[in-house]
Amino acid sequence: MNEYLAGLTTEGINPDTMSIDECSTEEMLRLLNREDSKVPAAVEAEIPRIMEAVDAIHAALAQGGRLYYIGAGTSGRLGVLDASECPPTFGTDPALVQGHIAGGDVALRTAVEGCEDDGDEGRALIDRIGVTGRDAVVGISASGSAAFVIEALRRAQEIGAAAIGLVNNKNTKVAEVCDICIAPVVGNEVIAGSTRLKAGTAQKLVLNMLSTCTMVKLGKTYNNLMVDLKASNKKLHDRSLRIIVRATGASEGQAADALERASKDTKLAIMMLQTGLGPEAARQALEGSSGNLKEAIRICAGAG
Repeated sequence: MNEYLAGLTTEGINPDTMSIDECSTEEMLRLLNREDSKVPAAVEAEIPRIMEAVDAIHAALAQGGRLYYIGAGTSGRLGVLDASECPPTFGTDPALVQGHIAGGDVALRTAVEGCEDDGDEGRALIDRIGVTGRDAVVGISASGSAAFVIEALRRAQEIGAAAIGLVNNKNTKVAEVCDICIAPVVGNEVIAGSTRLKAGTAQKLVLNMLSTCTMVKLGKTYNNLMVDLKASNKKLHDRSLRIIVRATGASEGQAADALERASKDTKLAIMMLQTGLGPEAARQALEGSSGNLKEAIRICAGAG
């Protein structure tokens, strides 16, 4: 028996769910719900570390770097999920935030056993995807013991990238090879060792924080509106109109006209309506403010 693994909180037996197999459906659901309610507090306790990580990731992306999520199993799938949601939510290039899972894309749907133990592949992945000293790498492992993640983080550190760990235990092996370690400890799982439950939920909440706060700091929102949005289908066209109306006070007709002149670029349409600039001048103003809409509007207002 591995003493390290045996001592992990995520591997422990939950005394409150010992007889779950004798429970009614309602009792099982209430047990799960009660355990899940402990997750937000565990995440809240890690806000100081999450704050450090957001600032490190923002610094990397602001200087032209990229964000890479590296994980295995549930942790890897959650990283890929968060990365894949950044382009439609924030209008980012798919290469800006990337998710990579041990075992490759096939592991997203089918468990590939043993790949999390391949440290050499973790190191090779960092080199293969082209991580540089300008980038940030977030290694995700509930146990903090996946060799694939540990060695990926070790290699990222050697290159000079910001190395961030996301685990669900204290004093892990991952913590030894990263600059910042986020460790929301959610306690023993409802089903012993099933870290797709509370540990996975905590990881999802933290990843939401990392990507969302970083994108806000990069100017990807206007107030709390997602403005880096292309109206590429009916649902997004309707959403774009509502966002433009909310941001500018324009009528729906005015919003539709501006969106059309902006080639379905929501942020550009808002810039045009708020400043009176034509599409090209508005685009140049946005570029001059690195895409920060609020800053671009302020500069134009000051110049006027």
